[in-house]
Amino acid sequence: MRLFARFLGFLFATGTIVFLLAAVAIATVVFYYSKDLPDTATLQKYEPPVTTRAHSADGSILAEYSHERRLFLPYTSIPPLVRQAFISAEDKNFFTHSGVDPEGVARAVMILVEGNKHVQGASTITQQVAKNFLVGNQRSFDRKIREALISFRIENAYSKEHILELYLNEIYLGLGNYGVAAAALNYFNKSVSELTIAEAAYLA
Repeated sequence: MRLFARFLGFLFATGTIVFLLAAVAIATVVFYYSKDLPDTATLQKYEPPVTTRAHSADGSILAEYSHERRLFLPYTSIPPLVRQAFISAEDKNFFTHSGVDPEGVARAVMILVEGNKHVQGASTITQQVAKNFLVGNQRSFDRKIREALISFRIENAYSKEHILELYLNEIYLGLGNYGVAAAALNYFNKSVSELTIAEAAYLA
């Protein structure tokens, strides 16, 4: 009985030491990478480059000029159908996580451990906003850590609605289209409010 009690004590002590070492390691990483993170205040006033249009007297479009084909839409003008399509495709736990989704990370790690050739990304919508606006898309371990730390700051500073607005207006959707409004117009010749479920799913 004493031997069993000693064994349990050993396990408890070992577990405590491992926990403390892990906590110190995490705190060190957070401190190191938090020193020079970009300021999230730049996300407060989002003024993206948009398409300039020349119209004729009857209102028809004569020409469009842009480096990035984009039509900005505030959150309330993006239909719930379109918002939900992207959340379902990209980040199903968007409204419940705090910037990084533990479930998504665990799922990606399991797929990697199993040796599956189809590598699944674990980035949340918030992390993609951090990448697109603040840290860039360099493929490195350092960038992923910075991206995660900034994502926590973004979630602390802004509402979910503002984060989703940034994402849906900034995301590149192919063929020179940035944001859901430009993509809907150029792929389907429709405004986002006219998209069907299938069309919204296609964009997502």
